[in-house]
Amino acid sequence: MRTAILVDGGFYRRRAQSRLGEKTAEERADELNKYCRRHLYHHGKQVANLYRIFYYDCLPMDKKVYHPLLQRQIDFSQSDLRTWMYAFIEQLKKKRKFAIRLGKLADEQAQFLLREDITRKLCRSALQVTDLKEQDFLLDVSQKGVDMKIGLDIASLAYKQQVDQIVLISGDSDFVPAAKLARREGIDFILDPLYNPIKPDLFEHIDGLRTCDPHFNPNWSEKESTE
Repeated sequence: MRTAILVDGGFYRRRAQSRLGEKTAEERADELNKYCRRHLYHHGKQVANLYRIFYYDCLPMDKKVYHPLLQRQIDFSQSDLRTWMYAFIEQLKKKRKFAIRLGKLADEQAQFLLREDITRKLCRSALQVTDLKEQDFLLDVSQKGVDMKIGLDIASLAYKQQVDQIVLISGDSDFVPAAKLARREGIDFILDPLYNPIKPDLFEHIDGLRTCDPHFNPNWSEKESTE
């Protein structure tokens, strides 16, 4: 069975950072490569051959954005994230069977917003404006082109019958139309949400749900695994 693995990069990076901790660009690239290839195995036995791993992401912006609390411009061209991301993408390019698909950020609309939980606290007077801290804000900037590239690749793989199975690592429901198309073409479509909750009605649009590492499960612990 030929398997293509599609990775929503922004989703994977956030989930991995949260559940597996901070890592260098090289370590995270090695981690992702090994994780994707685990989808080719079941109970220690290889059941599929890798066609290609498609990685979708956006490089960080290099513009300045005004921070309302600090009351100054933040220069993202000098950020640690930008340096890390460029190194990370370069590491992925060196990996066998990896195809990099880069979209763009809508950085002209980028702005700092209060986190949702902080806004709720302010509204019920549990927090005062004078209590706000820098970490209470998040940068709001959307991606352009990533979802479209994922959808186009799914359609191309399905119509050309290049693979028998598609594994999509994502927590987004925007993939549903493409998944339905792939299934109509006879493709086995597997979703890997890395234990991120998904809507119950999404199950009718996929052939299976699988996450290969229990560390992504917020309810899993090392203690439980050894008992």
